[in-house]
Amino acid sequence: MCLMSVALAVCAADAATGALENLVFSQYAGPSSSAELLRRLVTPLNAWRLREHAAAGHIDITEQPVDLSRQRFAAYVPVHMPPQGYALLVFVPPWNEAKVPPGWAGVLERHGMILVTAAGIGNDANLLDRRDPVALLAATNMMARYRVDPSRVYIGGFSGGSRVALRLAVGYPDLFRGALLEAGSDALGDLVPLPPRALLEQFQTGSRVVYLTGQQDTANQEADRRSRSSLRDWCMENTDLRSIPWMGHDIAPPNALEGALASLEAPRPPGDAQPTACRLRIANELDKALEDVATLIEAGDSAAATKQLDALDHRYGGLAAPRSVELASRLQRAAAPSH
Repeated sequence: MCLMSVALAVCAADAATGALENLVFSQYAGPSSSAELLRRLVTPLNAWRLREHAAAGHIDITEQPVDLSRQRFAAYVPVHMPPQGYALLVFVPPWNEAKVPPGWAGVLERHGMILVTAAGIGNDANLLDRRDPVALLAATNMMARYRVDPSRVYIGGFSGGSRVALRLAVGYPDLFRGALLEAGSDALGDLVPLPPRALLEQFQTGSRVVYLTGQQDTANQEADRRSRSSLRDWCMENTDLRSIPWMGHDIAPPNALEGALASLEAPRPPGDAQPTACRLRIANELDKALEDVATLIEAGDSAAATKQLDALDHRYGGLAAPRSVELASRLQRAAAPSH
């Protein structure tokens, strides 16, 4: 018998455990819809321009970009479920095969943590059309199939998949409470767009990010330091930077995974839960940047206004909306030929 959750049926009693392959899911959910992907993972101006282009060309944006009937997943489900339900780690790989990394099953068993991954979401797959929605559907379908503790749902990845995991952790902090980034990371406000304000604040105060990279993987060690610094610039302090001795660019061995998962699930350190000074600094910088664009529009300098607005959208993302989109609309009207 299944228990009904908010929108998903949770049925853990008879669900299979151990290593599972060739899984097929069937449930779609709001987080993976095209509308939510655009709202959370694309800067407001790029999302606005995409919708404008689609409308002008009479192109329908599909409600869900993934056909689940053609998608296959793999998972490891611990035999013993913790009293409050399983933890869940969605793993985004750089490869296209659906497989649980070797040696990880014992660690997952000890942590009472399900790992789910998918086929066809490697580095050559499209982000918005495949990698992002498939990872989200992996989470929502495993939460429908098993009893999962929502406070222990995480996103992780290796190499290029780790960069996808960070995007999803920032854009979906109401689903993923933390991220395990192995040997791959990017900077917020650059390659990782900022989501709308309420979501960013939830990420700042409710998420944890653990970086895990081989000691000899020097390029990604440096990328981790830049990424962590960017999180601090955006008022997110709950991070951990971990190194695997004598290892290069390779998947974490079990002992390193053990420590990283323990860090990921560590209690939040005491501190300022509402980083008001940091947020005020950003708000003041953003207000000035928006006013500068408005001044250029008033002066009739559309080229400079467009350039500054694009830079502002790239840096501040969802924090700048809806004002950034309103300014873009003004520029569009100003450029339209008069009749």
